[in-house]
Amino acid sequence: MEYGICNLGSIPARAEASDQSEIVTQVLFGEHFEVLQQEEKWLKIKLFQDKYEAWICQKQWLEITFSEYEELSIHSFPVVSEINAMVTNVNSGNTIPVSMGAVLPYFQNGQFRLRNEQYSYSGSTASNNTADVNTYATSLLNVPYLWGGRGPMGIDCSGFTQLVYKLLGHSIPRDAYQQAELGETISFIDLVEPGDLLFFDNQDGHINHVGIALSSEEIIHSSGYVRLDKIDHEGIFMEQNKKYTHKLRLIKRVFGL
Repeated sequence: MEYGICNLGSIPARAEASDQSEIVTQVLFGEHFEVLQQEEKWLKIKLFQDKYEAWICQKQWLEITFSEYEELSIHSFPVVSEINAMVTNVNSGNTIPVSMGAVLPYFQNGQFRLRNEQYSYSGSTASNNTADVNTYATSLLNVPYLWGGRGPMGIDCSGFTQLVYKLLGHSIPRDAYQQAELGETISFIDLVEPGDLLFFDNQDGHINHVGIALSSEEIIHSSGYVRLDKIDHEGIFMEQNKKYTHKLRLIKRVFGL
């Protein structure tokens, strides 16, 4: 069994071991994982953060030991809160662009490390303060929707909610239907508080969309791009076309945000 960590800005993770396969998620800088299977050009991995399984390219990872994996797994590390940032490999002098959500293992006094490589970072890190839900969520306004995306260059609906919660210090699953299993159910839209997760279903009754409440009347979500829309007991109402676009199924309060 092997283990690894992302030492690039982000790694595309695919449904199958093929360049033509769809990207189902992304591995962000500093996130670690278990290697489940190896092929000539591909690795099947399971991310520690959300247990998501997908395939990554053999050229896009840094191997770590089991003891390093275990050590990384028992700690909570600072997370980059800037939309776009840079880290510098002190050993080589190379700089690496990273995005909001990147993890900085063993970060202290502007320094952190991946294995035996020392890095520096001078930007801001997440506050882990639940009162900042509005600030973090709205900082991603107008980021384009991207299936499988988890960052400010492109993000899907559940990647958006997962990233905002990560910045608030909470780890939640990757997909909307998994996130819907968390927390306390809120029965009425009038009782919604900022940070509550709102879930929506399709004609078959399957949850296929999620967003974050900013109030009992406003939602921020990734649909075409990260946007603000009105919300009521029926669902999401878009002012531009004067119609409901998503049918409300469930409201959840997670971690008492």
